[in-house]
Amino acid sequence: MNAASRPCLEVRDVTRSFGNKEVIHTTSLRIEQREIFGLLGPSGSGKTTLVKMMAGIDAPTSGEIRMLHTQLPQLAMMNKIGYMAQSDALYMELTAKENLEFFGALFALRGKKLKERIDYVMSLVGLGDHLNQPVSDYSGGMKRRLSLGIALLHDPEVLILDEPTVGIDPLLRQSIWRELDSLSTAGRTIIVTTHVMDEAERCHRLGLIREGRLIAAGSPDDLKSLTGKTSIEEAFLYFGGVDA
Repeated sequence: MNAASRPCLEVRDVTRSFGNKEVIHTTSLRIEQREIFGLLGPSGSGKTTLVKMMAGIDAPTSGEIRMLHTQLPQLAMMNKIGYMAQSDALYMELTAKENLEFFGALFALRGKKLKERIDYVMSLVGLGDHLNQPVSDYSGGMKRRLSLGIALLHDPEVLILDEPTVGIDPLLRQSIWRELDSLSTAGRTIIVTTHVMDEAERCHRLGLIREGRLIAAGSPDDLKSLTGKTSIEEAFLYFGGVDA
């Protein structure tokens, strides 16, 4: 990762309100190209709301978000972003292959290229033997894995993953994280939300979110050093005003 590289994403003074309730308070951050950036916080802290705006699915109430120097939301940017939502958006009556073919067609993938990408993502998520199985027969963990495969299908420049490894067994989780490291090395930018501390440690930098506020940002080592703590969990509690 080159800290001096041009930013992949800039969040500038962003707020998001629903009615009279402000769920994201004035937030600014910068994510570099080739970076694995983690958003760490408990359920209900605002992580999902923030990444939806980063993916161009939702718009800020105020402030702006720029992805690859283009202000979001912008329909043309969807080809450059792979987004995995917290809830699976799959067609249950179709097979995994049919789901992948459908989403591939949305990104103009066809023929040999589409087959290569389907083979790659299904191997990555450990579902190669279940390609022709109806998704309605999949377990919850298998559906999460298929959703990750779909997010990766069109080889996006930016990958935004909202709690991607929930329900996935530890061995496959390690395999997925090794591939995320490889994608970052190959030039992809990855934004991932998590509340799993060992995953947070694998991110190049973290943004700590609590009650809709970005309370700290930095590398895991920097955050621990700044607080004099030995774990990210303790550092998070410290920045949140609860000294562990």
